[in-house]
Amino acid sequence: MQRVSATRMGLALLLLSAVLSGAAAQTVGLAKFVSHPALDAIEKGIVDEISAARPGIKFDLQNSNADMGTAAQIARRFKDEKVALAIGIATPTAQALANAIKEAPVIYAAVTDPVAAGLVASLDRGGPNVTGSSDMTPVRQQLDFLRSLKPVKRLGHVYNAGEANSARLAELVRAYCKEKGMSLVETTVTNSSEVKQALLSIAGRIDAIYLGNDNTVFSAINAVAEVAIQRKLPLVTADPSSAEAGVPVLAALGFDYYAMGRATGRIALRVLAGEKTSSIPAYLSTDPRDFLLVLNEDTAAKIGLELPEAVLARAQVLVEGGAAHRK
Repeated sequence: MQRVSATRMGLALLLLSAVLSGAAAQTVGLAKFVSHPALDAIEKGIVDEISAARPGIKFDLQNSNADMGTAAQIARRFKDEKVALAIGIATPTAQALANAIKEAPVIYAAVTDPVAAGLVASLDRGGPNVTGSSDMTPVRQQLDFLRSLKPVKRLGHVYNAGEANSARLAELVRAYCKEKGMSLVETTVTNSSEVKQALLSIAGRIDAIYLGNDNTVFSAINAVAEVAIQRKLPLVTADPSSAEAGVPVLAALGFDYYAMGRATGRIALRVLAGEKTSSIPAYLSTDPRDFLLVLNEDTAAKIGLELPEAVLARAQVLVEGGAAHRK
């Protein structure tokens, strides 16, 4: 009887070892559309959150460098390698993964409008194998803030019309300008190398610049900030990550993208634990603590703009003397 028990115990230990080895060998495919501070911060947040809960898990980190063909290739690779779960950061990458992968869960991160992007049918629930986090940026609040810094009659907006997220935000910007009686001067690009020239083409016809969550434009954000300073134009963006990292935009109001990455990582962990994606609604934070306002006093001085004390008091991050300081 003791010999049988020992045999059974040995088999149980072997099975447990196999299970643990399989769990440790799990791979998460994680792809971003392009490298810039916001998407990099999301990536880090996801990796940190998942690694803390599952130390043995592996990551296959990929970057499509703003190329849709490359995004599709990465998606096929994840499918062929049978990753346990695929995560796409930004709308184009998430769309590529969802189109290619049907047998494994797909998590989207920083997708402005997952319904319009065709990822899910409703924000209230996930799809059969898709769910994730949205970064629908507060356009109205951002533009209200821009107008609190300086009267704006002619607003400049640069975006890639080929990004579903950017096209959706452009609709919101147009509606806002129409409501407020402002002229909107738009220009579109197809890749990051076109951004500087596109902005220069409208710089003489605008009073300020607004940038929403456009991955193509943000991959060239330093060029945008350079033109804005040269032309003494206030530049307000939706990306605090790049502003805090040293890009000399006047102001940025938007999500703390590292915190969004952690939240997306928590969704991924729920799915890895066996929860169905269809039962997990889109995550969109409304917690004020997940938003950051970054103000650059150096840039304000260069463009000859005095920042009101009330505005300075609102900022969680001030950039002065080339260094960012969190309050």
